[in-house]
Amino acid sequence: MSEIPTPDPTITERPANRMPGGFALLLALVLLIGGVAATGTTQQFGWLAVSVVGLIMFRGLFVLPPGVAAVIQFFGRYTGTVRTPGLHFVNPLSNRQRVSVRIRNHETAAAKVNDAEGNPIEMAVVVVWQIEDTARAVFEVDDFVRFVGIQTDTAVRHIATSYPYDNHAEDDRLSLRENAEEITGKLSAEIAERVRSAGVRVIESRLTHLAYAPEIAGAMLQRQQAGAVVAARQRIVEGAVGMVELALARLAERDVVELDEERKAAMVSNLLVVLCGDRATQPVVNAGSLY
Repeated sequence: MSEIPTPDPTITERPANRMPGGFALLLALVLLIGGVAATGTTQQFGWLAVSVVGLIMFRGLFVLPPGVAAVIQFFGRYTGTVRTPGLHFVNPLSNRQRVSVRIRNHETAAAKVNDAEGNPIEMAVVVVWQIEDTARAVFEVDDFVRFVGIQTDTAVRHIATSYPYDNHAEDDRLSLRENAEEITGKLSAEIAERVRSAGVRVIESRLTHLAYAPEIAGAMLQRQQAGAVVAARQRIVEGAVGMVELALARLAERDVVELDEERKAAMVSNLLVVLCGDRATQPVVNAGSLY
């Protein structure tokens, strides 16, 4: 597989500066309640400001469920990511974008492409992936979900055109149908390289559909059936020859009957007809001599 040119990331994930949410919530309540309670005193303006500070602090509180991260920005500048579930407090003026870091599946539609031999085939895969770097996922690409889908389709088409559906030449080349494990390994590696800029980790990929296109499926099925018949015939002939050799060896070993070359040839012919025939043979009883 040729190296895929992917740009180096300009930003990477880092932990955000945050405060435990429970302490910040308690402090905000104290400021708000204390400021409201003291508004009737001589320092009314000052206590009102304290109440406003308490209200502003509430904006910095947020809750994260498991499997979700928060990407923090302050006036357009990335300041870090919060991954720990629970109640947190960050700068109230910052912007928080939630990103799911759970494992996801992406299943492609059956793509119609030509294999390495030019035969039209249909191929579909399912990819299991997960966000590994939230900063790259948010800032390096426009829409990381759509990006993963497009790059997966591109990798599927590239892999499909790089290998034949079947290895009819019977050499050391990989084929899509006979070497599924190796092909999916190469597919996973190519998808992982293509989505690296988006901070995505590819866990695995599997073929979900692989078939000849309908317009040549019938002809290719006949070709596969013919190959299977030839292979079966070859096994039958090899077995029949072995049985004939064993029969002649046993007859000679036990001295059951003495056969000259002509009789051996006739016996071999008869045995091969019996063993290799498509249908059951009908015995012919010879009541006279062998000649």
